[in-house]
Amino acid sequence: MTDNTASTDTTSTDTGAPADTAAEKPKAKRAPRKRHGAKSKGKAWDISQFVVPAEEGKTRFHDFDLPPALMRGIQDTGFHYCTPIQASSLPHSLNGHDMVGKAQTGTGKTAAFLISIITDLIKHPVEDERYMGEARSMIMAPTRELAIQIADDATRLLKHTDLNVHCLVGGMDYGKQLQKMQKSHCDILVGTPGRLLDFANNRDLYLDQVEVLVIDEADRMLDMGFIPQVRRLVRLTPKREERQTLLFSATFTPEVLRLSETWTDSPVTVEIGAERVATDTVDQRIYITTASEKFALLNNILVNDDVDSVMVFANRRDICRNLHEKLKKKGFKVGLLSGDVPQNRRMKALESFKSGALKVMVATDVAGRGIHVDGVSHVINYTLPEEPEDYVHRIGRTGRAGKTGTSISFACEDDAFLLEPIEKLLDMKLACIMPEEHLLQE
Repeated sequence: MTDNTASTDTTSTDTGAPADTAAEKPKAKRAPRKRHGAKSKGKAWDISQFVVPAEEGKTRFHDFDLPPALMRGIQDTGFHYCTPIQASSLPHSLNGHDMVGKAQTGTGKTAAFLISIITDLIKHPVEDERYMGEARSMIMAPTRELAIQIADDATRLLKHTDLNVHCLVGGMDYGKQLQKMQKSHCDILVGTPGRLLDFANNRDLYLDQVEVLVIDEADRMLDMGFIPQVRRLVRLTPKREERQTLLFSATFTPEVLRLSETWTDSPVTVEIGAERVATDTVDQRIYITTASEKFALLNNILVNDDVDSVMVFANRRDICRNLHEKLKKKGFKVGLLSGDVPQNRRMKALESFKSGALKVMVATDVAGRGIHVDGVSHVINYTLPEEPEDYVHRIGRTGRAGKTGTSISFACEDDAFLLEPIEKLLDMKLACIMPEEHLLQE
């Protein structure tokens, strides 16, 4: 579900360099810069209205020197205490250090880098004139869904400021995205590499003033062939010594570490282990079954009263399509997220799932990566993933931000051998049980 094929890149250095395009920016796109801070709407708000008691072993957002307008946005989101990745990363990122973070989705890393960016933008306003397509910060994500989710999260946190967020992703109308870019300043830019590069190449986007650069899910960027495009975008930003760079990855492969050395300047490393994410908040069950019994087992699990909102993962698009059709025939309100579903239909299905209009979402790993939906009670692995890391990403859709959830995996004769690598990654043995007889009845 990539939004562009990877581009060939022959330049040898990735450290970033000041773009030489500033003088060529069209004058028509220039507008006076406004001081950024709180919006003066409605009743006055102060921090005394956001009470979070100090608790031993927990870090509060109050423990950092965050702007009041941002703290009000944090209160609106329902955040009270920092997750481990937030508590570990914010002391460094808020002080301007580059950072390389190892964290799965579902750990709160999106809020961690957004809070850091927003604080920097509010505390260091630019007083002179500025071009409308000139980004102050840029966040790159590997998939459209993840980029849109990050932009939505940013919009909620920015509610009480006059900062603007723009989202540029492929598969959606370029002209409409351009119109929005030309209407308001670009304080936080979120996008997928292909579409960001399209805008930069067309001189509708300028990156030479980027103060903070975030590269999210670097391992998935590698898997999807986006690194050449990311390199070209990084080169359009200031030198690495002149910007702050935050790089996140679920795994620290040799390739990811090489990229981090190239793009960051004396970074702090923060690691949140996969086993902590997988075991603390998610009840994991493995059902030993046969391929022919899987659908009956799935159907009988879904009709249980305690199953509210479910993501069902399978490895291939054809399996997902088949499951989607069979579940619809059974009367379930079900959506489908896979690379062969048009973008507008994927977005409509995702919104319906978030609102509760759909109970079940069937997804492939690429389409399901980075989706943040509150209240997902269950994740079902209809087929075990071929990559162990994808197991952690899948079950991270539930049990998010300290809440509990349930993960149920089906292991049949075709994929039971995939359990061992998952257990090795988690550093724990997963208990395998036979499903009760009533769960297998047609």
